[in-house]
Amino acid sequence: MSWGHTYVSITGSGGEGEEIPLTSFTDRRWPGVFLQAGATGLDTPPYELHADSSPNLDGSQFRSARAAARDIMLPVYLYGIDRRTLKELKRKLVTALSPTRGHCVLRFVEADSQVRTLYCYYKAGMEGNESADNAGFRWIKYGIQLTAFDPYFYADDLQVAQWQFNQGEGLLKQGKGLFPLRLGRGGLADQKIPVINPGEVEAWPVWEIKGPVRGFKFTSPTGQAFGITAPADGSDAVAAGRTLTVDTRPGHKTLADDQGKNYWPLLDPAPSLWAVEEGKSTVGVSVTAGTGPASLKLTLRPRYKSY
Repeated sequence: MSWGHTYVSITGSGGEGEEIPLTSFTDRRWPGVFLQAGATGLDTPPYELHADSSPNLDGSQFRSARAAARDIMLPVYLYGIDRRTLKELKRKLVTALSPTRGHCVLRFVEADSQVRTLYCYYKAGMEGNESADNAGFRWIKYGIQLTAFDPYFYADDLQVAQWQFNQGEGLLKQGKGLFPLRLGRGGLADQKIPVINPGEVEAWPVWEIKGPVRGFKFTSPTGQAFGITAPADGSDAVAAGRTLTVDTRPGHKTLADDQGKNYWPLLDPAPSLWAVEEGKSTVGVSVTAGTGPASLKLTLRPRYKSY
């Protein structure tokens, strides 16, 4: 099979800076940054293994494992038309990768348009070495060292499922696919909804609940759950016209509506904002709709161990 080259680029300043291609130059007469052979740390992330030891037994007993931060090394070659263009390339790269300006985004695009992104921080490697083997009047080599504290690659495509209720529609429309589901009058009561995560590891979903909704509860296949019980006075937990966003992603973990109201104090005791496991699974959904049209939307971004 004929397979094109992998496109690689890096974007600094928290992902808001200029995208710097590392593989798109084929004519070395032009100034540019070239990724050379020898990159490391781009496949399986490292793991930390935890075990228990006993003074009376040989060896140890495995307890758990977790993916650790990923260290990456990118060997790059900076080539300028003249001394001035080389110095401009160096300043551009040093400024873009500065960790004080935010994280960097490594982007990989395969020939089949599959996109994977990795979020990392510059650590070292651009201190400079002016020896004859590492630098010249118009060129210089660096071994850029990056650390990805989140060791997983992310897909560009989002997985989205949406459910609507109190719309007066049937379960399925003629000629329409199964997803997104459109549910008729009433609500969802302890339904096992199929969910597909095409990634290689669990993904953290973002739920959007559009009122009026009196109460809801979401349960994982392992029994983890979170929700808000319907108020005893018959009012809506999520009022009509409001959209409650439940962001379960680590580093976010927020429950707020479109007006900024915090819903954390309203959660039932011992909530767990769980992740969706890789592959096919089912989600327990219980939603009590109010007296108007309401909807539920689930969005997740798949994660992968390698690009």
